[in-house]
Amino acid sequence: MTPTHRAGSDAPAGDRAAIDPAVLGQVDDLFRERVERGIAPSSVWGVFGADGLVASGGHGDRGDGRVPDADTVYRIASCTKSVTAATLLSLVADGLVSLDAPVTAFVPAFAGVTLPTPDSPVPTLRMLLTMSAGFPTDDPWGDRQESISDDELDDVLRAGLLFDSVPGTAFAYSNLGYALLGRVVSVVAGRPFTEVASDVVLRPLGLDDTVFSEHDAHGYVVTGVRPHHGDFEPLPLTGPGAFSAIGGLYSTVTDLSRWARHLSSAFAPIRRPGTVAEDGPVSAADRRLMQQAMRHIPRRAEPGAGRPVGYGFGVFVEQDDHHGAIVSHSGGYPGFSAHMRWSVRDGLGVVAFENATQAKVAVAAETAHDLLLATTTGESNRATTGTSNRSTTGVTTTVLPETRDAQAAVSRLLVAWDDDLADTICTPNVAMDVPYDRRRQALEAAVAQVGADRSAAPVQEVSSTPTHLRWWLPGTSGRLRVEIRLAPLAAGLVQTLTVTAEPAERTA
Repeated sequence: MTPTHRAGSDAPAGDRAAIDPAVLGQVDDLFRERVERGIAPSSVWGVFGADGLVASGGHGDRGDGRVPDADTVYRIASCTKSVTAATLLSLVADGLVSLDAPVTAFVPAFAGVTLPTPDSPVPTLRMLLTMSAGFPTDDPWGDRQESISDDELDDVLRAGLLFDSVPGTAFAYSNLGYALLGRVVSVVAGRPFTEVASDVVLRPLGLDDTVFSEHDAHGYVVTGVRPHHGDFEPLPLTGPGAFSAIGGLYSTVTDLSRWARHLSSAFAPIRRPGTVAEDGPVSAADRRLMQQAMRHIPRRAEPGAGRPVGYGFGVFVEQDDHHGAIVSHSGGYPGFSAHMRWSVRDGLGVVAFENATQAKVAVAAETAHDLLLATTTGESNRATTGTSNRSTTGVTTTVLPETRDAQAAVSRLLVAWDDDLADTICTPNVAMDVPYDRRRQALEAAVAQVGADRSAAPVQEVSSTPTHLRWWLPGTSGRLRVEIRLAPLAAGLVQTLTVTAEPAERTA
């Protein structure tokens, strides 16, 4: 199936043009090949940017002889946890509950649980949110508990729990923890968790195809399957219950990409100075809070992770050396696999669904996202910094306008050094650390060593933070490296200025 480019207000022409159609074709091939290899009967994906869904595609048979599209309904399983976290944060913002409250304040049955040590704290809501309540990892068990009642959950607690660690000291992925958060929401709001999440978070954002029951879905609902004797065996769908908060949602590529984009939009003012974050039922500040790595995840707990990773509130947060923070979450239920991920730096993301147990669609989604990031890094940074005449390969974050202003001033200083100009753009420590006369002499020597063209446009740039920038100027026998760091002052003054010659043998 040829990838569909989205039209309309949700995908401006500028966004569609920013991604090479050939790359979208590669993305589509990833999911097509999975169906051809028999990993799942159907596979569907979507790519979204800061302004909406850019493209989507689907393969296989969704169950009625048709290829799935962006409006076909799948279970999204643990991607639900981000909605659970957002729902709880909305109650915190209203002053109805504190994240540092013990779970026993809302789930009395937990008071009978014997903690692992005499001095163990009762797990708080914050511990539950960050998967650090001490419970063992419980996917196979937890995925089968969705429909149990609150009374049955209380019975589980009264029978006692095992602990892998003292609450608040270590990460372990816990569905039980998020089921307890669902109960907390229900107790605080005085009605079922599914109603609160729908009314407080989903409906206000127009996510009308994201529902907790197949009977409430508007589009075609795909049946989940599992491999059996070289074929696929259909599995029954479970209904809402005490564990709905862990993974009970159904959704579409259109809706889940909309939700992911909304979370990502909290960083809009950082990505594009002068813009504002999208409004919603959860504040931009709280959405940014969700996307912070609150609890480090050791490699033994996530052996397949290719990057350092932590857990925030309902999402994983990976740290990539080149692209910065990447937010993600997978979903796996009997018969279904889902994944969503996006770059904090530019809002570019991928969502994908398949309808087979243990299909692990996250593998293809991560590969697709890496393809997109690798081919759009330069385009993204030029778009957000207004420096289309520069090569920005290597820039891992959007620099501040003040940093660009300082770069322009330093560039003038390099062409014709002037002590008064240096005083205007630098903090006093620059002259104190290395007197200006020595800086002038070192600059001239470095320029002569590589035959640098001080008035040329940079041939490369690297930035590690918004207030840092390193760039290179071309030379006849090498290049000149210039690096600045701004002081933490609103005036945007340079606190570090270094100029280094890199002869050709060092740049080869």
